[in-house]
Amino acid sequence: MRFVLEAIAMKMSRREMLKVGAGTGAALLLNELPAFAQSRSTITRTIPSSGEVIPAVGLGSARTFDVGASIAERAPAKEVLRRFRAAGGMLFDTAPTYGNSERVAGALVQELGIQNELFFATKISTRGGREVGAQQQESSMRLWGRDAIDLNQVHNLRGVEIHLPTMRKAKEEGRTRYVGVTTSFARQYERMEQVMLTEPLDFVQLNYSLGERQAAERLLPLAQDKGLAVAVNEPFNVGRLFRAVRGQQLPRWAAEFDCQSWAQFFLKYILAHPAVTVVLPATSDPEHLVDNMEAGLGRLPDERTRRRMEEFFDGLN
Repeated sequence: MRFVLEAIAMKMSRREMLKVGAGTGAALLLNELPAFAQSRSTITRTIPSSGEVIPAVGLGSARTFDVGASIAERAPAKEVLRRFRAAGGMLFDTAPTYGNSERVAGALVQELGIQNELFFATKISTRGGREVGAQQQESSMRLWGRDAIDLNQVHNLRGVEIHLPTMRKAKEEGRTRYVGVTTSFARQYERMEQVMLTEPLDFVQLNYSLGERQAAERLLPLAQDKGLAVAVNEPFNVGRLFRAVRGQQLPRWAAEFDCQSWAQFFLKYILAHPAVTVVLPATSDPEHLVDNMEAGLGRLPDERTRRRMEEFFDGLN
C-alpha cells in the first residue's frame, strides 16, 4: 500500500491524493498517523539554550484558527489540534493579534485536555507600552489555562527594547521558559540581525521557504553561530508555492527522501537546513495537517538534493 500511495502522489494534487483509497484503507492510514509513524522515525531538534528536544514540525495559527464561536465553526480546528497532538506534535504558535486564533485555540486545547501537553508559543504584539505588553502576556496565559508560556516572542520586532525586558522578567519568575523575536518580512532582516547580535535570545522566528530564501544568506548562519533556535513561518509562502506547482507532477526523485506530496517537498526542504529547529505550517484542514506532519518523518534531502530542489522550483518560473 505504501508504494501504491507514493506512485499516486506523483500524479495527483495534494487534496486529491489525500482522498485516494477511501475504500482501500489508505485514508485510514493517513488519518492514523501515530501507527504509520512507527515505520519511519520522527525528526526532532534540540533547542540550543536548554538541550530540550522537540518535534521538528509544529503548527501555526495565523488566519487558520481565526473562526467564530459556534461548535460547527470550530470543529475543523479542534480536529486539527486533536490529530496534531495524536501525531506527537508539540509546538503550537499563535499571537494576540491573529484575530480570534489565540482565544479559539486556548478554548479548544482545554476542551481536549491537552493545554499542558503542548509547547505553547505566543507573542507580545503591540505598539503600546510595557504595561500593554505585560497585559497581553497575562491574557495569553489565562486564555490557555496555563501558569506559564513556553515561548514568548516580540512580534515582528515591535517594541523590542520595551517588551523583551517584560519577557525576561517573566522568565526569571518561571512564567515564561523561552524568549524570542519574530519577523515575516525580508525588509526587517537588517533590524533582525542587529537584535540577534545584541540581545540575549533563545529563539528567532522568521519566514523561509523554497520561494523565499533570503534568510539563508545571513540570518540562518548567524542563528547557528549564536546558538539560537529557529522557528520558520510561512513555509508555503502564503500559498504561492502550491500555485507555482499546480499541474506539475511531483519529481520521482522526491521518494529518495520519503516525500509523498508537494507539501512535504516544501517542508522537508526547510527542515533539511541545519539551522532550522521547527517549521510552522498553518492549516484548518485535518487532512492537510496529517500531510504536513508526515514531512517530519523519515529521511531529509541532503545539500546536493536541496540544490536540485531549488533548480527544479526556479525552472517553473
